[in-house]
Amino acid sequence: MQRIDNIRTMFFLGIGGIGMSALARYFHSRGVCVSGYDKTPGPLTQSLQDEGIMVSHADDPDTISVSPDLVVHTPAVPVTTSLYRHFKEHKLPIRKRSEVLGMLSHDTPTIAIAGTHGKTTIGAMLVHILKTAEIPCIAFLGGISNNYDSNYIGDPDPQWLIAEADEYDRSFLRLSPQIASISAIDADHLDVYGSEEALLSAFALFANRLPPQGILIAARGIAEKTGFKGTHYSYHPDGPADYYLDNVFVDRGLYHANIRGRLTVDDLCPGLPGRHNMENALAAAAIAHQLNIGAETILSALSSFRGVYRRFDIHIQNEHTVYVDDYAHHPEEINACIESAREMWPGRKITGIFQPHLYSRTRDLAIQFAESLSLLDEVILLDIYPAREEPIEGVDAYTLLNKIEHAKARHCRRDELLTIIETTNTDILLTMGAGDIDRFAQPIKQALLKKTGK
Repeated sequence: MQRIDNIRTMFFLGIGGIGMSALARYFHSRGVCVSGYDKTPGPLTQSLQDEGIMVSHADDPDTISVSPDLVVHTPAVPVTTSLYRHFKEHKLPIRKRSEVLGMLSHDTPTIAIAGTHGKTTIGAMLVHILKTAEIPCIAFLGGISNNYDSNYIGDPDPQWLIAEADEYDRSFLRLSPQIASISAIDADHLDVYGSEEALLSAFALFANRLPPQGILIAARGIAEKTGFKGTHYSYHPDGPADYYLDNVFVDRGLYHANIRGRLTVDDLCPGLPGRHNMENALAAAAIAHQLNIGAETILSALSSFRGVYRRFDIHIQNEHTVYVDDYAHHPEEINACIESAREMWPGRKITGIFQPHLYSRTRDLAIQFAESLSLLDEVILLDIYPAREEPIEGVDAYTLLNKIEHAKARHCRRDELLTIIETTNTDILLTMGAGDIDRFAQPIKQALLKKTGK
């Protein structure tokens, strides 16, 4: 394959994905003629078009006007699509997104943010700290940073590349970081790994991609669990750890704490709710400290951090109702979302609408999902969002529904959802999932406002 900096035209198969769109924005900003395909139009594909990137929603090779120098592919797009077959038949170079991102990490010092939870928020926080410190960087995030209204941040002459290190499909093993972080290693993507032991082995391989002078910053116990022997620092909200929190308290739904250990920061209060986000902020602060960024800058940046799209996004908060939309699609993330809601609005009824993501994840973690959803007062389950998968016999929304305890639970078709919202008394409403449930956020918001007369 020719050098990445010699490429003049690129085509992205699955350009509407959060990781793919960030990469497309990077190359577009550098003068490459970028175009792509995505099956479904949405706000992200529209924003790419507004920026001058050509996006087609037709799986038709006749829509391609120029033969690209490189095709970038994501596993979310089946290899059976006409476009993929066309590119293969014409022997055009096709590379996975992870391969291309790996190439970029060879050229710029890289900070790789890994972990089964929290990596998008940690990465976005770290970007904001670097920007506040006036350290030029480029960043590929797994969500839209509310501070910059983008999943891609690109400064000229960057000192650092910040990459979300995705464990799916072992993608993170393509990166060549100088600094790496691991926030959590919980069972997930067992369709790829087959077992929790294999997943842990992949994280161990990821950590060992660090060079001899590299640094690993990980939640307490992870370095030991992966067997990493190089330079590493731990963080934990309760300590003991190299970085930990002290004097933690909640005021009007937001956490306050001091950072202690190797870094001293007083009255840290990230600009988003949730105990888990205090831990995310601690991780970002620890990485920033290893970059020799001062405590005052870290505090200023985290205090002005405005969150990430669909990470506990509060759409409505008034005396009648509260509506929060969240990306939570793993049992641990659902736990954190519900816990945050309980802490912010204690004693109130919480209804959760959950869209399971992937048949394999639903099958493999059915008991854990049911336990997490049972923490709600009321559960509304949508059908499984298949993403890249074909249906698995015997696995559907009822796989979870029949296991949920301690909650009023029911199944709901997509076309029934707004009617249920309009006719059900909701106090605190959460929508959760990584599929297309976000498409309902604005209609749900309008239905709730109309119902309450606001």
